[in-house]
Parts: sequence; structure tokens; C-alpha cells
Amino acid sequence: MLLTISGLPGSGTTTVSRILSQRHGLEMISAGEVFRSLAKEYGMTLSEFGELAESDDSIDLQIDERQKEIASTRDNIILEGRLAGHMATHDLKVWIKAPVEVRVQRVVARECGSFEEKLEETREREASEAIRYKGIYSIDIGDLSVYDLVIDSTKWDQFQVADIISCAIKRFSEQ
Repeated sequence: MLLTISGLPGSGTTTVSRILSQRHGLEMISAGEVFRSLAKEYGMTLSEFGELAESDDSIDLQIDERQKEIASTRDNIILEGRLAGHMATHDLKVWIKAPVEVRVQRVVARECGSFEEKLEETREREASEAIRYKGIYSIDIGDLSVYDLVIDSTKWDQFQVADIISCAIKRFSEQ
């Protein structure tokens, strides 16, 4: 089974992916963690690294190629990342969404800082990513038509979202 979990920052993709990984014995591969670790290696904030990635396609290409390679060579994994649903085929593709204010509150709780500061960073990051994805892959990140399941994480907590996806995994596996 190959499961992709995608969503914008603060939507809950990483938390839900970790829960599902433990529940179903699936290996988790996170594009966001790779991006954050690269930003740290470069000594940059996520916003600064996003700006660099806008002018250097090789950063996104490295992350995305790694996901494609993993998806084509392994079974029983979760690919977690904004473009994971576009990078893999023959899988169950999930998008987790939430309003920007809710997502930013979650980011503030996780990373500290002020709501206003994180709201601006989030908007800049998302705008930067949208430009890069459109320019590199011709992907409109707002087009959710590639996903099998879209879940609003403001309606359920992380365990309930994982329950919904677990039900979809069971049905998908039966096909």
C-alpha cells in the first residue's frame, strides 16, 4: 500500500501521518522534514529558504525526485508532503485542509512566535510554494481533483482524521 498525505502547513498532515504509520505499520517519508532540514543546513529560515528555492529549482526537484523514487521502489509507505499526491501513482491520495487562521494557530503552538508573525510567514511560504509548483510542474496547488479523499481537520481531531483515513485504507485495500 502506498498512501499519500498532503496539505498546507498546519493542516495536520505530519501528525496524522505519524498516527497512521504506527497504526498500520507503514514507513513514513516526510517532504516537509526534508525541506526543514535543508533550510537548517543552509542556515536559513523557512521563508528565506523558500525564496532561495524560488530561484533554484534544484531544491524542489531533489525533494520531489526522492519521493518519486521511494514511491516506485517500496511498498507499505506513507509519503507526506504538499506534492506527494502528484508524485506517486496507484495509491490512495489524501488532502487534509483547514482555514489559514486555524493552521497558523497550530504553527504558533508548535513553533512559538506571534500569530501575526506566523500568519505572514505562512502566507509568504504558501505563495512561494504556489509559484514554484506552477513554474516547475504546472501544478495548481489549489486544485484538489487529484485526491481520493479531502478532509477538513477543523471538524475532527488528529485521531478522528486518522480513523477516517484508516477506513479509506481498509476499503482501498479490499479493491
